[in-house]
Amino acid sequence: MGAVLGLCSAAQLACCCGSAACSLCCSACPSCANSTSTRLMYAVMLMLVMIAACVTLAPGLENELKKVPFCKNSTSVPVPGDLTVDCNNAVGYLAVYRICFAACLFFVLMALITIGVKSSKDPRAGIQNGFWGIKYLLVIGGIIGAFFIPEGQFGPTWMVFGMIGGFCFIVIQLVLIIDFAHTWAERWVSNYEESESRGWYAALLTAMLACFALALTGVVLLYVFYTKSNDCSLSKFFISVNLILVVVASGISILPSVQEHQPRSGLLQSSVVGLYVIYLTWSALTNASAACNSVTGNQSSFDKQSIIGLVIWACSVLYSSIRTASSSSKITMSEHILAKEGSTGQGGLIANEEGADGGEAGRGGDELKVFDNEGEGVAYSWTFFHVVFALATLYIMMTLTNWYNPRSELSKENMASMWVKITSSWLCVGLYIWTLVAPAIFPNREFN
Repeated sequence: MGAVLGLCSAAQLACCCGSAACSLCCSACPSCANSTSTRLMYAVMLMLVMIAACVTLAPGLENELKKVPFCKNSTSVPVPGDLTVDCNNAVGYLAVYRICFAACLFFVLMALITIGVKSSKDPRAGIQNGFWGIKYLLVIGGIIGAFFIPEGQFGPTWMVFGMIGGFCFIVIQLVLIIDFAHTWAERWVSNYEESESRGWYAALLTAMLACFALALTGVVLLYVFYTKSNDCSLSKFFISVNLILVVVASGISILPSVQEHQPRSGLLQSSVVGLYVIYLTWSALTNASAACNSVTGNQSSFDKQSIIGLVIWACSVLYSSIRTASSSSKITMSEHILAKEGSTGQGGLIANEEGADGGEAGRGGDELKVFDNEGEGVAYSWTFFHVVFALATLYIMMTLTNWYNPRSELSKENMASMWVKITSSWLCVGLYIWTLVAPAIFPNREFN
C-alpha cells in the first residue's frame, strides 16, 4: 500500500519538473486521493530533512571538511581572498538545530497560509497541493540561510522551543499509536468473528503477550542499568510509578463498563501503549543523573534510544500521512490529525507544471490518477497538519541531539529533558485512560 501511494506522491513531484515528466510518471501511477498524495509529499520532505540532519552528525565528517579549500581550518591549498568560511558550523548538534529551524519555519509558514481553508476551491489550495519545486527550493534556501545566524543564544533559546515542541509531538504520537492499536485490534477481531478461525484469535493473543513481555523486559532492564541498590531513588520512583500506571490502564481497559461501551477495546491496545510508556521512561532515564546511568559512557550521537525514537517517529509520520480516520478513530480523538474516510468529490489528474490542485476535470487514459477529493470540503485540517509537522521537526531535532544543549557533552545529565519525557509519559497514560472511561462516564455524548 505504501509503495502504491508513493507512486502517486512521485507523480506530484514530477509535475514540478515539466509536463513530459509528469505525464510519464502519472501513466504508471494508480488512482489515489489528492489529500493522501499531498500528505505523503510533505512526509517525504520531512524525511529528507531528517536525513540531512543525520548527515551532519556522521562520524569523521568534521575531519573530511578540513580537506575543503574554502574552510578556514582547511589543510588543503587555501582559497585566495576572503572566501573562507567556518565549516565547523556545518557539523554537530548546532548544525542539526539550524537545519530543523529552517524546516520548522517552513511548516509554520504553511500553517499560517492555509488558515481557514474549507475546500480545494480556495485559491490557496494550489499552494498546499502543488508548487513542489518552489517549496523544496524554499526549504533548501532556508537551511542555507540558517547557517548564517549568529551563534550567540540561538542554540539554548531554540532548545527551549525544541523541548516544548517535542513534548507536544510525543502526545500526538501517542494518539497515533492508540489509533493504530485500536485499528489493529478491530481488524483482527473482525477477521476472527467473520471466519471463526482460531488462528486470528491466537495471533491477537500472541501480539498482546509479546508487547507485554517486551514492556516487562524493559522494566527489568531499567532497574538493572539505571538504578543502584542504595541510591537512585528518583529513577526507582519513575520506573515503579510507570509500571503501576500501565497495570492500572490495562485493568481499566477490561472493566465491564468500559467493554459495554467499547466492546473491542482490550489488552492489545493497553500492551502497545504500555510498551510506548516504558520506552519514554527509558528515554527519560538516559538524561537522568549520570551516577545512576550504567551505560552513559557508551553513549554516542546515534545510541539505541535515539535509533528507536527515530523509527517510532518515522512510522508515526508515515502513518499520519497514509491513514484515514475511521469509526475507531473517534475513540482516540485522532480524526483531528488523520484525514476523513471517503471523498467529497473527484476532480482531475494533477498534470500541469504549476502544481495544480487537481480541481480541473481530466483523465490519464481511461483511468483517473491523482484526483481531488476535497472539492466540497477538506479531508483534514491543513493548518493543524502543518502544525503537527512543525512539532515533528522539533521532536526529531531533540532526538538527534539526545535532548542535550548543542554545546554540552554527551555524558552530561539534562534534568529538564528528563522531566519533559517523564511528564509526557504520565500524560500519555492519562490520555489513554480517558479515551477508555470517557464514553462510559458520558454515555450520551459523542467523542469524536
